[in-house]
Amino acid sequence: MDYMQLTIALVMGVCLSAACGFRIFVPLLAVGLAVRFMGLNATPALAWTATDLGLVGLSAATLVEILAYYIPWVDNALDTIHGPLALVAGTLLVGGLLGDMPPALQWGLGVVAGGGAAGAVKAGAATVRAGSTATTGGLGNCIVSTVENGCATIGSALAVVAPVIAAVFLILMVAGMCIIVNKIRRRRAAE
Repeated sequence: MDYMQLTIALVMGVCLSAACGFRIFVPLLAVGLAVRFMGLNATPALAWTATDLGLVGLSAATLVEILAYYIPWVDNALDTIHGPLALVAGTLLVGGLLGDMPPALQWGLGVVAGGGAAGAVKAGAATVRAGSTATTGGLGNCIVSTVENGCATIGSALAVVAPVIAAVFLILMVAGMCIIVNKIRRRRAAE
């Protein structure tokens, strides 16, 4: 793998990992579809996503995850278990896209870049959801869920089709989330 391919794989992996901060299964499904139908190169750690069973399982899990986030209070419970799982999925995505390198570096980058991106986005998304729950009694969370679903889907699709554009989308998404989190914090401090 040359430096350009390595850079693109790393950017793709980080963008997919960030999408894991919103929904775990959407980016994994996107990778499975890209491996199966677009010839995306992935290590054996991600090859299972392109199998028939992997695609069916990820499709079902994606549908259940998306719908579950529209159920008030269930969405907050899912956030509790979603955090650690997002870190694992983010690590798997980055490490699984970085082939032809020493395993310590491959998985070290997976943990730092993938787990870090997923964790940062998950923390911001959980803060936004908590603010929505506190201010609307959970009724506004369906709007938050729709935005999160859109970010996970668009971010994942862009990551596999146009990683550089996905990186710009990721930067804009994180900037927007930071603005919202700061507004929530200021509102809480004023109360």
